[in-house]
This record gives sequence, structure tokens and C-alpha cells, in this order.
Amino acid sequence: MQITGILNLKKVTPEHIFMLSVLVVNGGNYLYNLILGRVLGPAQFADAAVLITFLLVLSFAAMTFQLVTAKFSVLFEQDIFNSFISKIYKSALLVGAIMGLFIVVFAGELQRLFNTSSFKMFIVFGCGVPLYFLMSVNRGVFQGKNELKSLSITYQFEMLSRLIITLGLILIFDIKSSVVIAVGILASFLFGLVPFKFPTLVAKKALVLSKAHLKEIKSFFVITAFYELTQIIINNSDILLVKHYFTSYEAGLYASLALIGRIVYFIAWMFVMLLLPTVVKLKKEGKETAPILFKYVGYIAAISISIILVCLCFPEIIISLLFGNSYIAMAPLLWQYAIATSMFAISNIFAYYYLSLEQYVPVIISGIFGVLQMGLVIIYHDSLEDVVHMQIVAMVLLLVIQLVFFKYDQIKNKRV
Repeated sequence: MQITGILNLKKVTPEHIFMLSVLVVNGGNYLYNLILGRVLGPAQFADAAVLITFLLVLSFAAMTFQLVTAKFSVLFEQDIFNSFISKIYKSALLVGAIMGLFIVVFAGELQRLFNTSSFKMFIVFGCGVPLYFLMSVNRGVFQGKNELKSLSITYQFEMLSRLIITLGLILIFDIKSSVVIAVGILASFLFGLVPFKFPTLVAKKALVLSKAHLKEIKSFFVITAFYELTQIIINNSDILLVKHYFTSYEAGLYASLALIGRIVYFIAWMFVMLLLPTVVKLKKEGKETAPILFKYVGYIAAISISIILVCLCFPEIIISLLFGNSYIAMAPLLWQYAIATSMFAISNIFAYYYLSLEQYVPVIISGIFGVLQMGLVIIYHDSLEDVVHMQIVAMVLLLVIQLVFFKYDQIKNKRV
């Protein structure tokens, strides 16, 4: 028994531990949102949802620096790497400082734009933006160097500190303010820096890169930034637009709907993480990559159908269990929102599949339909039903176009 246990233990790789860590972090973040929704109520939760959406937007923007850092941490040797990492840290801090300053300076305008109860929450949040970009580059180093234990720690510390500090302030001191939410988010950025390699901020040698390397870095940065922008638009524009066009109460109700419906996307993200390295490996070995795509599309489709059916059959039970009876008005829309997120989740599998093959047309397609979705909601927003229906239209069209492109690409490859 002891030998068997040791053998089984050896089968648990750092990759498995990191995947488990990602699940725990996603679960913790989901719990954080659910508790806030129940404790604050729809009107106050609407303000919290704006900050949480800002956090998601920030994470997508900073992910560009993380992915660029991760890729070139693998490619560059030690001396050039030290200079590169110094430069990327400084660039990330500069971008973060500019974004943070923008949020602070225009805090009053942001309050009026999103109908929030306070402008101070934007000031607190803006002060933390540079830290988040610094944290993302730090994570990129760990990701590129395959230091998965350190990478897991940064995510765990960020999630746990935000959960404990925010809920502690709310429950212990009975402070139900959007500023408290912002303070918790700011504190989590500090904890997310652990562990941090301070010496890498100052490089002793100048960065010496060929024109080919510089072009590769810029090209990868631009395409990654563009795709992360499409993710921002598709994932978060609806919540911000609803907060702008509707009352705080209605926006809070919609935020709960979005959080439940997006569980499909969070699950799909786990499969994306498995898909990318598998496709790259198969391509390198000269093997067919389409079967692995079909496999994961099948998984996501099956999960999506199951979630849609559950949301259709038991909407009141789901909402009352997760958020409470205050949000029960959203029950009829739950399965419809699940359809929209399911279409996007499946489309996203195709986009990342082609991204791993260095084909960027599906990325551009995603960007076009992200803008289309936002445009439709801006034009048609007489009710929350309209907002959901416009997303269904945009995401169904996106999936259809992705399927058409895949079929065209398969036919073209057969001819070659």
C-alpha cells in the first residue's frame, strides 16, 4: 500500500497542482462574488459589479504583458533575458501608471457614466492599477520559466486576500460601501506580488536584440493585445452598458444573471489551457490537430447543453440558492443568457485553436463580433431582455462564422 501511494504521488506533476490551483482560485473568486451579491443586495451589488468588471478588464489588459513575458522568458538567454525583463517591467509600470492616473483623474466622470454611489472607489482602484501590471509581469516570468509553484502562490494570495479582507471589513465592521470593495481589491494586488523578484527591476546590461527579435516581440504583443481587447469587449461591455442605461437595482439583478451564466465560460477556459499546448505539440510532430479540437468542442458543447437545460428547468432554485430571493426576477432570462455564453465559449475554442496555429483570422472575427455585440446593446436596450437577446444574436453569428471559416480552412488544406 505504501509503495502504491508513493507511485501515485509521483504521478502528481506540477502541472496537475497548478490546474488544481486554478480551479481553487476560480472557485474562490466565484464565492467572493456570490457572497457580495447576497450580503449587499441588488442595488449595492451593482456598484460592486462595476469594480469587479473593472478588475476583469484590467486582468485582460495586463494579460498581454504576462503572455509576452512568458513567451520571451523561454526564448532569451540569461543576459538578454535580464535586460528584457527589466524593460518589460518598466513598460508595464508606465502603462499601469497611465491607466491608473486616468481612472483617478476621471473618477467623477466614471461615477456619472456608470451611475455609482461614490467616485472614491475609482480613486482607490486606480491607485492599485500599476501594482497589477507589475504583478502580471512577475507571473509571466514564473509562467515562462515553468515555476508553477510560485505562479500558483501569486494567484492564491491574490484571491484569498481579496476574499478575506473584503468580507472581513463588511461582516465584522458592518461597512457596506463600494470603497471597501475597492480597498479589498487594492490589498489583493499587494498580496498577489508574493513571491516577487525585486533584483530583476534593474538590469546591469543593455538589451541587445536583433531586428527580427524586435519585430517578433512587437507582432506578438500587438496580436495578443488585440485578442485580449476582444475578450474585454465580449465579456464585460454588457455589464458596464447595463449599469449606464439602467437603474442600480436593475444593474444589480443583471450582474447576478451574468455571474451565473458565465460559469460555462469559466469551465471552457480550463479546456483552453489544455488545448493550446496539445495543438502546438501535435503540429510540431506533424500530426493532425483537428481531432483534438473536435474533442474539446464536444466537451464544451455537452457541458453547455447540460447547463442550459438545468437553467431552463430550475431557474428559481438556482438563483435563490446562489443569490437569494431578491434576485428571483432574473429567473426567466437565466437559460437565455446561458445560451449566449455557451455560444461564446465554443467560439473561443476555435479562436484559441487557430491562435496556437499562428492563424489570426478567427481572432479578427472575434473582434468584429465583439464590437457588433456592443453596438447592438447600445441600439437595443429598452429592457434587460433586449440586452440578453442582442448578445445571443451576436454570439450565434460569431459561432456560425467560426464554423464556416473552419470548414473553409479544412477544404483549403485538403487541396494543398
